[in-house]
Amino acid sequence: MHGKKLYSKAGIYQYIADMIHLVQLIHPNEGRRIALVDEARLILLDNHYSVYELAQEALKEGKKLGACIDASLSQGTLDYEKVYECKSDWQLLPAFDLPENPAACIVSGTGLTHKSSALNRQSMHQAEQHELTDSMQMYQWGVEGGKPSENSIGIQAEWFYKGQADVLRAHGEALEVPSFGEDGGEEPEVAGIYVVDSHGTPRRLGFCTANEFSDHKMEKKNYLYLAPSKLRNCAIGPELVLGHDFQDISGKVRIYREGKSIWTKEIHTGEKYMAHSLANLEYHHFKYPGHRIPFQAHVHFFGADAFSFGEQIQLEDKDLMEVHWEGMGRALRNTLHISSEKEKMFYIRKMEV
Repeated sequence: MHGKKLYSKAGIYQYIADMIHLVQLIHPNEGRRIALVDEARLILLDNHYSVYELAQEALKEGKKLGACIDASLSQGTLDYEKVYECKSDWQLLPAFDLPENPAACIVSGTGLTHKSSALNRQSMHQAEQHELTDSMQMYQWGVEGGKPSENSIGIQAEWFYKGQADVLRAHGEALEVPSFGEDGGEEPEVAGIYVVDSHGTPRRLGFCTANEFSDHKMEKKNYLYLAPSKLRNCAIGPELVLGHDFQDISGKVRIYREGKSIWTKEIHTGEKYMAHSLANLEYHHFKYPGHRIPFQAHVHFFGADAFSFGEQIQLEDKDLMEVHWEGMGRALRNTLHISSEKEKMFYIRKMEV
């Protein structure tokens, strides 16, 4: 639990919290639920069955999220450890999704926000030691103009599209290298979670631990292949954190093979470590009218400062990727699954006229 715990006359725990951690779950018989993290346990919420639904109800009623959560707390609890270790009939879902209309959730990201990421890209595509690649130049633009003064517009960062809500995976699920893919590698990040209200105003709900997951071999061939290299599934969760400030976040990323750690790295994110301010990145994402459609949702990745591919680590089938950020809840773990199928030609059928 994060915050002060009180006991109400109704017999339900109520919370006054600086940060609230939520998870989404599903049961084969009982369906979807939201739960409040009280660390050793999960307290189930009634009335709402997705974080998106909870957020839209709060906006409609003009209430704070905390008040809506408090009013929905039930007396039902789950053992978080069993759920987290996948030893329960309850299964964690992505920390946020749009179950009724996945196509209305844009999954995207911002690249070249961290110096280490830019240096990794530079080493992939550099022709001459003394020359800066386009990627490194774009990072330098961010250093020079990515943190404008208040009410000023800064330089735009690199932007990429990953898909819609159906590309999101949960803690414990596999991330797949498809038959047409060349590689799959972790990218330990933090993702911002947003909903758009009925008036077209984006609202940030919070942040969650994320593995953006990309095809780095494809990207290395030519930086113009960045766009298709990003069209892969990705993971967020297990917890959505409401109330985090995104200033200074540290953690670790680890790769396990057959139960043994083969690579680990300290990681950092937040405005302290980035070339751009959060406000600048959010402005440039939401300045497009197509990103402010009422009732739309967004999952947006903010970049990484370390990943194993940059240190010549080649992930193998069944490797376990772990991302943990301090203050962001439990670690996100996903295995790598390399498809054994061969790429097949896909034919488009002509409409009959």
